[in-house]
Amino acid sequence: MKKPAIFSTMLITSLALLVTACGSSPSTGGASSSPQPKVESSSSAKPSEAPTASPANGKDQVVNIYTARHYEVDSQVYAAFTKKTGIKVNEIKGTAEELVERLKREGTSSEADLFVTVDGGVLNYAKQNGVLQAITSPVIEQNVPKQWRDKDNNWIGIATRARVIVYAKDRVKPEQLSTYEDLATDKWKGKVLARSATSLYNQSLVASFVELDGEAKAEAWAKGIATNLARKPEGGDRDQAKAIAAKVGDVAIMNTYYVGQMLASKDAEEVKVAQNIGVFFPNQSTTGTHLNISGAGLTKNAKNKDNAIKLIEFVTSKEGQTILTQGSFEFPVNETADKPELLKTWGTFKTQQIDFAKLGDHNKKATEILNKVGWK
Repeated sequence: MKKPAIFSTMLITSLALLVTACGSSPSTGGASSSPQPKVESSSSAKPSEAPTASPANGKDQVVNIYTARHYEVDSQVYAAFTKKTGIKVNEIKGTAEELVERLKREGTSSEADLFVTVDGGVLNYAKQNGVLQAITSPVIEQNVPKQWRDKDNNWIGIATRARVIVYAKDRVKPEQLSTYEDLATDKWKGKVLARSATSLYNQSLVASFVELDGEAKAEAWAKGIATNLARKPEGGDRDQAKAIAAKVGDVAIMNTYYVGQMLASKDAEEVKVAQNIGVFFPNQSTTGTHLNISGAGLTKNAKNKDNAIKLIEFVTSKEGQTILTQGSFEFPVNETADKPELLKTWGTFKTQQIDFAKLGDHNKKATEILNKVGWK
């Protein structure tokens, strides 16, 4: 199977895979593929309860994770799980493509129990490559609403993030903003800031427009943004916010969680930048704000299936979700989680209604569009 262009833009150089031990609203997910064997959870936890481990004849209990999420808070969640259950969590980090290819190469000899990554298209890529298997767990089904799970339960959502318009509070009024499409009009010429075309976040945003509006309109939008850029795309989302503060541009396309992380930063300059930018959720009267997801899937050849399922149950429990959202400022998939005050102030908002798998299906076309219009 030809790899999606989603990964042609990823760095596939000799990244050393690091092994560390931790001691201590909505769319539908997933496209159909060949059915994988279902795994029954042996967890004795009742729905909504976090699991506890049972002794394994004195043998050390572990769960091994291949993860493309490189967030410190994930390790904090895993540490809390270990403290609660006694099950040790080992992380191997890399890019999503590297880890999927490694799972395919290792086959039945793989020690990986879980695959964790960001982006619905990436999760579907792992599913299509046959490295995941379905999970059956009443705990997970209660913790995570159906819209945040692959329809075949090959992956389970653990957090979501919205890609929004961020603006300079001293130069832009919220009433001047409306939709993603409006950013491509002449009124914003020379005022828009964005990451490069290699950003998976931007690729998935354009892919969502391909799904909702068709290729022609998606291309027209991307061309308008490329024309309105205040500078050549560079840096990450934080860099776009800093460029607003430096008055390089007035508005930027960013993920919400970066704003929360900057406000909570130990860097006083980042805090100052974040305090002077506003967050606007676009397309509330049309197709809704673009949302993407992070998720975890049980690997096809998991050797510690029960422990892996227990970990997903914990990560999606109120306790696990509260730790995750408080540390990452992502939106929890479990509504019972205690969200940071910042997320509460944003309230509820209308989101795009698309199948997350479509982000991967349209990635190649989205990448072609970005390159074609000169969004470098």
